[in-house]
Amino acid sequence: MFTVDRKDFGPGFTFGAATAAYQIEGGQRDGRGPSIWDSFSATPGNVKNADTGAIACNHYELWPQDLDLIRDAGLDAYRFSFAWPRLLPEGTGAVNQAGVDFYDRLIDGMLERGIAPYATLYHWDLPSALQDRGGWMNRDIAGWFADYAALVAQKFGDRLQATATINEPWCVAFLSHYLGIHAPGYRDMRAAARAMHHVLFAHGTAIDALRANGARNLGIVLNLEKAEAASDAPEDIAAMNMGDAIFNRWYLGGVLKGAYPEEVTAWLGDHLPANYQNDMAVVSRPLDWLGINYYTRSLYRAPTTPGGHVVEQVKGDLEKTDIGWEIYPKGLSDLLVRVSREYTKIPLYVTENGMAEVEGDDDPRRVRYYDEHLQAVLAARAEGADVRGYFAWSLLDNYEWAEGYEKRFGLVHVDYQTQKRTPKASYRAFQGMLHNTR
Repeated sequence: MFTVDRKDFGPGFTFGAATAAYQIEGGQRDGRGPSIWDSFSATPGNVKNADTGAIACNHYELWPQDLDLIRDAGLDAYRFSFAWPRLLPEGTGAVNQAGVDFYDRLIDGMLERGIAPYATLYHWDLPSALQDRGGWMNRDIAGWFADYAALVAQKFGDRLQATATINEPWCVAFLSHYLGIHAPGYRDMRAAARAMHHVLFAHGTAIDALRANGARNLGIVLNLEKAEAASDAPEDIAAMNMGDAIFNRWYLGGVLKGAYPEEVTAWLGDHLPANYQNDMAVVSRPLDWLGINYYTRSLYRAPTTPGGHVVEQVKGDLEKTDIGWEIYPKGLSDLLVRVSREYTKIPLYVTENGMAEVEGDDDPRRVRYYDEHLQAVLAARAEGADVRGYFAWSLLDNYEWAEGYEKRFGLVHVDYQTQKRTPKASYRAFQGMLHNTR
């Protein structure tokens, strides 16, 4: 069980669990169009065991029992994502009514159970038809995304507690267009530079579209890491600063201050879109809250390989999760305090935090992980960070992108053959802390 108690967080603090559409839904026969993850996962070598999200956790059909799990845990909220290709199979144009009906059922099911819906417009499943037109490399995506945002606001906005535009733009842009690890799998500096800007420009146009259509309580979800130097050597400290600029400050600075870090714009140079500076007022539209996803730290050193990446990372000596990420709760406290002091005074939410662990429902390390990170949230609040909520990643074991189904992050174990759900010890720990205290 946890050493923290709900009352430690004060009244009004939101506890929730998070998922993403492609990772859990399945249900691809209702008129949903193909996404970039369908083709990326179908390409040999991209995903472990050639796993795909075609069935995943079958949340499309089993959502009632999944919402019951959220309610029975005593959680206040469910952070989910809309699948863009389920609502707009071609990315633009004709609406798939079956997709609208699914999300109507899902949202109404949350409200019937007293669960607050926290929605995300984009969690990486870009419609393939838009990738054919350049995807995030094409400036026109800002208009396509705004139109999609307007549709969501019109159909569902009056029932949503909060709406985020983009989940983890670093992953959308850099991981997927420079490192090539996620769909669409580019390893191209020009592609990355354009995606890095367009994803934030589209965020801004979506904020405008959401507000124009009556949506409220709007934000974005950034994945942040605690960047540290591998040594005290000046060159490693410089590498840490560059790594921090690429991973953290590009997105924090763009969204919250309307400015990108100069060391990154100098590095990207002419690969950036022409006159991108003219878009920064849209990139930095005022927000109601900021979501932060946190998992680990990175240790940076100066490049050792001629012609290699601008920075290099080294493995640290802390205890690691099953996916190989260091367990570092202090990094969460440090980031929450840093953001609140250096970037914004709007409310902060920890929108994802969790760990991959080996299969099984007796997971003492995960219980300890959550307990220590909840303590880290309290520590940040004690230093003045206005943290209003915490969402565990994830409700269910699910499709972990390029890792396939091997890595399990769930509070609830999923048998992918039978789709049986079995709550783990970490689920019971949240239930013990939250039960009858909502």
